[in-house]
Amino acid sequence: MNAMRMVALVVLLATLAGCAGGPRFATRDVDTHLTPATVAAGSTDYTATRVVWGGVIVATHNLPDYTELEVLSYPLDDSQRPDTAGAAQGRFLARYPHYLETMDYAPGRRITISGTLEKVLPGKVGEAPYRFPLIKTDALYLWPRADAVPSSPQFHFGVGVVFGG
Repeated sequence: MNAMRMVALVVLLATLAGCAGGPRFATRDVDTHLTPATVAAGSTDYTATRVVWGGVIVATHNLPDYTELEVLSYPLDDSQRPDTAGAAQGRFLARYPHYLETMDYAPGRRITISGTLEKVLPGKVGEAPYRFPLIKTDALYLWPRADAVPSSPQFHFGVGVVFGG
């Protein structure tokens, strides 16, 4: 009976480990209702406000001292993964203090970012003027590509049988 309990414990732990994944950025000091569109509107100064935002990478630019990401923001689900089925919440810029490979941090990839709002920068989306909230990034999480992750939980059980001599 001890062997059966051990097998059950291993299966339970493997199942729980399979459910884990993604970032766990602290949201204790974060206004989870604040969006890039709200900050860009400019009615309140949000400088030094901590945020956890995510979305889809629009562009990645490597500069001498940092990498700058332009991100189209989406609401985060319970796993802090951008929910692209929801409505977009505006664009923001994130400055990361190190080099990021542009082939990995490519347009279309989902990302979640934790950091502090520094200011709002003027810019353009196409030819239209735009105001980009700028985040000084503390941490980021690049989500696996959609084709690299099964769309639903995958369970495989098997019994090995060998015939012959």
